[in-house]
Amino acid sequence: MRLPPLPRVIGFDDAPFKKRPGAKVPLVGVVCGGTRFEGLVWGQVRKDGWTATSEVSRLLVGGKFLPQLHLVLLDGIAFGGFNVVDLPRLAHELKKPCVAVMRRMPDLEAVERALRHLPRAERRLELLRRAGPIHQQGGFTFQVQGAEPEWVTEALKRLTDRGHVPEALRLAHLIGSAVVTGESSKRA
Repeated sequence: MRLPPLPRVIGFDDAPFKKRPGAKVPLVGVVCGGTRFEGLVWGQVRKDGWTATSEVSRLLVGGKFLPQLHLVLLDGIAFGGFNVVDLPRLAHELKKPCVAVMRRMPDLEAVERALRHLPRAERRLELLRRAGPIHQQGGFTFQVQGAEPEWVTEALKRLTDRGHVPEALRLAHLIGSAVVTGESSKRA
């Protein structure tokens, strides 16, 4: 797959949410051409629920943005706590490479311990495993379905102004925080 000079992507992040079980969690998707803002979608999942994959699909399938995208970025593999995305299913449904970007290598033992406190822990762990190996390349940490890690590393470099967070994810974080709390958060 050839990577254009300014790949068009969407980056999804959850906005701040109440920590009570089943709370509604805003889901923000920011479309960027390279590092330039081009559009926005807004959805919702439940804290520790099961609809993250279908909600991302719902926000894109049949909409104007999906045909334009080169890849889909997620801020981590789960939204709203542990509403885990089925990364292979998402890549198959969207017919686009899907990438879960992490700020650093997760403590997998701590993640498993936390998951054990939730219903259907084994199913959630299976979704994490299905996402594939965690890659650390070019200063980025990610899981990918639908593309080679080297291609993703090059794309992430083109989509990042500074640091190790692609602009679409950084903007999704800032916008979600501002809409929910009234101002953008410090960390993006």
